[in-house]
Parts: sequence; structure tokens; C-alpha cells
Amino acid sequence: MRLEPDLPALAELGSDLVRTSRWQALIALARPVACVAGYVAAVHFGWWWCVPLVVFLLFVAVVTVAHDVVHGALHLSARQTEWALFAAGAIVLESGHAYRASHFRHHRVFPGPDDPEGDPARMTFAGAVLHGPIFLARLWWWAWKRSARGSRERRWLALELAWPLAVLAVALAASRAMPALLVYASLVIAGGWVYPLLTVHLPHKDYGDTPLTQTHTLRGRIVPHLFLELTYHLEHHLYPEVPSHNLPELSRRLDPLLRRAGVVPRRVP
Repeated sequence: MRLEPDLPALAELGSDLVRTSRWQALIALARPVACVAGYVAAVHFGWWWCVPLVVFLLFVAVVTVAHDVVHGALHLSARQTEWALFAAGAIVLESGHAYRASHFRHHRVFPGPDDPEGDPARMTFAGAVLHGPIFLARLWWWAWKRSARGSRERRWLALELAWPLAVLAVALAASRAMPALLVYASLVIAGGWVYPLLTVHLPHKDYGDTPLTQTHTLRGRIVPHLFLELTYHLEHHLYPEVPSHNLPELSRRLDPLLRRAGVVPRRVP
């Protein structure tokens, strides 16, 4: 099956593109935990200057692994997938299951209607920034309304609402004895506000009406690696089952085809 006349099916590009070794999966799953450990270490040693950097790396790690888990790219079992979604979201006080529901919808219909994840692409820069504080709550409510009453999905969503509220309650109650927890909660909540801008508006800005023009791809020597290959957004939309660690190779194999189609990658450092 072909995506477009000029784009081959993934099997034609190479079955190796969907491979993920056990070590690659473990590394992807362990990165967020390592970042939390880094935050604890920074607080312990009083290195507050590096806390923002650690939290930035945490968000990159969480978004990357959540992407791969949602699309089955880490080849986890069904049970492992559910718990990985919960854990990835819980680390940054978000809902992994709401993300899965809205992200699948985004891939199916963008730029069509009823796509709460893709809505910031239609906003101005300022609008995407202002949308930040309500973005994740809106995704959760959208997923909740579409889950069946009494379903396992709704139970996960309920747990993923209760978890951040409980963490915030503990952080506020223990703010004098353990201020680092409140700082952490505040940082990850504020960090979630940049999602509409960085993960939706900018990648899809000035989108067209074909799969090749609905998002962009960024190429460079430093930035793509810093963002764990998330800058290959066009490649991800075209072949979402390819794990993040294989997106650079996918882009290399697609380059001749993209050039013929007139797609110009955006260059970054």
C-alpha cells in the first residue's frame, strides 16, 4: 500500500526501520527516570542553576518515549504499554492515556475537525502560547468524553487525573519541609504549557493540504540529537510506526523522493 504516488510503503524502504532492540527500548524507558534522578542529585548538591536544563531534558525524554510507546515502536506487550503510558505521563504530571487518544486522532484527521491536539496549528504564535495552560486539560477532557463509562480506559484517565492532584496536594502540604517537590511540580506543570507552541504550532506552521506539506522536518548536526530526533516531524507523520531512533535513517532514505517532490528541509545547527 502506498501513501502517495511518490512515496513508497514502509516495507519498500526497509523492514529494519521498525526494529527496536531490547537495549534501545530499555534506554528509551529509562531516560525519564534518569532525568528525575538528575533533578534529585542537583537539589541534593544545591546545583539549582542546572535544574531548568534537567527539566528540559526530562520533557524531551518523556515526549520521545511517549511517542514511541503510543505507536507501538518499542514493541511492548499490551500490559507493558498501559503501564508505560501511565508512568511516562505521571513523571511530568500528565495523562499518558489522554495523549494516546488525542494523538491517534491527530494522525487520522489533521488538519480536519475535532482534533484538539492539532488545534494550535491553526492559531497564531501568541494564540498557541496563551493556549498552553489549558491544552493538556482539554486533551484529558476530550479523551474522557470519548471513553466508555466503566471502561478500562476511563479508569486509567481517572487515575491520571488523581495522580497530579495528589502530588500537588503533597507538594503544597510539605512545601516547607520539602520545597524541592513543589519546585519540581511547578516546573513540570509550567513546562507542559509550551506543548501547543513547540510540538504543534511550530512543526505544522503554514501547513498545506497534502501529507507532504502538513508538517516540516528539521535537519542539523546538533538540534535533532538534542531533541532525540523529534525534529523529523514530517517523517514521523508519514511513517509513525518508525521508532524515534530510526528517524534519521528514514530521512536519509526518503531524501531523494522528498527532493523530487519539492520538499525543502529546514536547516538548524
